Amino acid sequence: MIPAQATRPGGKDAHVVVVGAGLSGIGAAIRLRQAGVRDVLLLEKAPQLGGTWRENTYPGCACDVPSTLYSYSFTPDTAWSRLFAGQQEIHGYLRTTAERYGLGDVLRCGVDVRGARWDPAAGRWLLETGDGPYSAAVLVLATGPWHLPRHLDVPGTEEFTGPVLHTARWDRTVDLTGRRVAVVGSGASAVQLVPAVAARAATVHVFQRTAHWVLPKPDLPVPAPFNRFLDHVPGARGALRAGQYALQEGFGLAFRHPPLARLIEAGARAHLRIAVRDRRLRQVLTPDYRLGCKRLLTSSTFYRALAQPHVRLHPTAVTAVHGNEVVGADGTVVQADVLVTATGFRMGELPLARSLHGTNGLTLHEAWDGGPQAYLGTTVSGFPNLFLLLGPNLLGGSTSAITVLEAQLTYLTAALAHLDHGGHRALEVRAAAQAAHNTAVQEALRTTVYNSGGCTSYYFSPGGRNTFAWPWSTGRLIRRLSRFDPDSYTWHPAVGPVPLPAPAPPQHDDRPAAAKGKQP
Repeated sequence: MIPAQATRPGGKDAHVVVVGAGLSGIGAAIRLRQAGVRDVLLLEKAPQLGGTWRENTYPGCACDVPSTLYSYSFTPDTAWSRLFAGQQEIHGYLRTTAERYGLGDVLRCGVDVRGARWDPAAGRWLLETGDGPYSAAVLVLATGPWHLPRHLDVPGTEEFTGPVLHTARWDRTVDLTGRRVAVVGSGASAVQLVPAVAARAATVHVFQRTAHWVLPKPDLPVPAPFNRFLDHVPGARGALRAGQYALQEGFGLAFRHPPLARLIEAGARAHLRIAVRDRRLRQVLTPDYRLGCKRLLTSSTFYRALAQPHVRLHPTAVTAVHGNEVVGADGTVVQADVLVTATGFRMGELPLARSLHGTNGLTLHEAWDGGPQAYLGTTVSGFPNLFLLLGPNLLGGSTSAITVLEAQLTYLTAALAHLDHGGHRALEVRAAAQAAHNTAVQEALRTTVYNSGGCTSYYFSPGGRNTFAWPWSTGRLIRRLSRFDPDSYTWHPAVGPVPLPAPAPPQHDDRPAAAKGKQP
């Protein structure tokens, strides 16, 4: 097994430093080494790797993309136990993959990266971490969009008399058996959580601010003989992956052409009608916007759970908490022993953005005034040799994150090949190229269901720009990222070796915490 704290001779300076050892970081470290980049460090602030699949341990947590698509194409031979794998199985897959590719010698867990600054003289990124200074010629941020939990921000939450659990910070020591549970939220985590909680709690009260479109989820066990068939018949697993990809792309086509979404809506309405007999409950569960405008959800158990007599849906936002009472905007008052917040993540708020300084001294957060944007979701003008994984405007309501990630890794390795073979010190995307790309993205998004579906969603930044979705097909994304375009970049010439300053001896820092460059 990979040790929690991998040690590596040679210190803290590397050609490439990857921040984050989740799905993206593990894939990046593997692909970089396959491409011949041996001097890589993978830094992870937690005691073990896994990212979102390490953090999200709430009951019922699972993938909503078929397992065959939610695995690296270079490691496709996992014998998944279900069509849609659960959290523990996915986390195990990531650990096994990291071990299989020998990442133990590049992985350093327990290293919290708190900030980074581009040093133009050295042509390197200088990192401030809880383990002291590190440096890298190339910095890859693999911190992911599902990283910073969005907590319930209403008066009285801190004074709730019982446990308060966020789905991304679950406490397994809290026993829900026979207890009164209030769940705030009805999105992607809630549709998985509520059926699992309803199976053990005395009562469950679900507060729904907005109804979501929910399609049935064929979450079937995968028999062992079928997995053996996929392993032993040439091309079988690839054909299954291709078929599932085509099905996902069918949804993407509807999202790009909103009238087609009505066909899928008919299926979602039928699913609701079959699962919920109560007309009033069906009415409050029916969205008033186009399918795909918000994240499309899949579950074959959520509606059935809501129809149980000890489960109650409240179609209202939560406005306050008083002791053990949860208060809704419509005046509803519910008594609860446990408060669960299924309120998702602060999407678009990239960790380190407030403490990552580029060529002009601006932080990434300051450069992104108005919302995150990048060239092909990967590089940012003013930040040389910086690569974002699963960055702005790359995902959508139908695409597997791994498909996007692997396309980006193809682009990343090609960029580094140009950098090294050309004898350059750094590459930096031209501001004009980045602006032209983002103008085209926003124009194309205008007619998609993401922008025209009649809802508000986490796809949008506070400034009102869609910073999340890719407006074209996944095939176009893969083709675009398969061709590195050196003319879109400014190339900084190589210079003679610049000695890095020796690390200063440890000193007591009595500055206030806010001044120490802590991660937001």
